[in-house]
Amino acid sequence: MLVLKRKTGEAIQIGDDIELTILAIEGDQVKLGINAPRYIDIHRKEIYLAIQDENAEASQSTSLMSQLLKQRTDS
Repeated sequence: MLVLKRKTGEAIQIGDDIELTILAIEGDQVKLGINAPRYIDIHRKEIYLAIQDENAEASQSTSLMSQLLKQRTDS
């Protein structure tokens, strides 16, 4: 993990397309501004993990449904 120190108003560039700017620091919270192309999804980590879990559940449901349909057509 790369660790960098930045002050309010300073930025970090990721590749050619993503810029993170420190907008404010208040106590133990940091407010970030993210400038990135629209095709890049940006989520808080807990939201990203919830989406991944839902996708995995949906994939398992689809797989189970396919198996049930195959059994039904084989009968």
